[in-house]
Amino acid sequence: MLRAYGEGNIFGEAYGEGPVRVVWLHGWARTCADFAASAALLADEGIASVALDLPGFGASPLPPSAGGSDQYARLLEPVLAPWGSEGLILVGHSNGGRVATRLTLARPDVVSGLVLTGAPLVRVGAARRPPRAYRALRALHRRGVLSEARMERARQRYGSSDYRNATGLLREILVASVNESFEGQLERVDVPVTLVWGADDHDVPVEVARHIRAGLTHSPEVELDVLAATGHLVPTQRPAELAAHVRRLVARA
Repeated sequence: MLRAYGEGNIFGEAYGEGPVRVVWLHGWARTCADFAASAALLADEGIASVALDLPGFGASPLPPSAGGSDQYARLLEPVLAPWGSEGLILVGHSNGGRVATRLTLARPDVVSGLVLTGAPLVRVGAARRPPRAYRALRALHRRGVLSEARMERARQRYGSSDYRNATGLLREILVASVNESFEGQLERVDVPVTLVWGADDHDVPVEVARHIRAGLTHSPEVELDVLAATGHLVPTQRPAELAAHVRRLVARA
């Protein structure tokens, strides 16, 4: 059953009894249901957790304005505050990994461990430029020559699937999020970090995970587990393995 958390504007699913030890944060256009299997496994072992719907997804309404992971972290801080006495393990998949990392940096008094999977925290290689035709249309739109309707048709043709499916404020949030990089900030993470990656993740390749691992220079422990025959959706494809890594960090917190 979904419950309201924080100031009543963040919804999520609770698993298990007792103090909350784990918070699960899903990826873009996903919901808290992605973590149901992993959370249920931990609940059977007496580890309570909450999987949240990030603002704009599932049952949680859109935030009041556009912003990236920093804004999302600020919205979630009131949710985490009552649970932090024993140290929380944050689990972030994909865009949820950006938010989980931001929360770890902002609230070291609350977060005692971090599990990231398919999280695009850094850019590896040169950024791909949009096609020349799209850049030309965008320039015409900025000068008022191209109508908004025709520009939207161009966005639908050339944009990513996430971009095409997002509209209004959610599209602005997506743009703010994908342009983020945690390069230079990873060294400030000082909790144990586990990276759980699909070997066949084509959205956020394993090379990104290795780059993240190299940047976590002040973390007391960094582990990278690359799961064979697994793509980007580790939470739904390999819930038992994800739960095992979370369990290990809870035990040492």
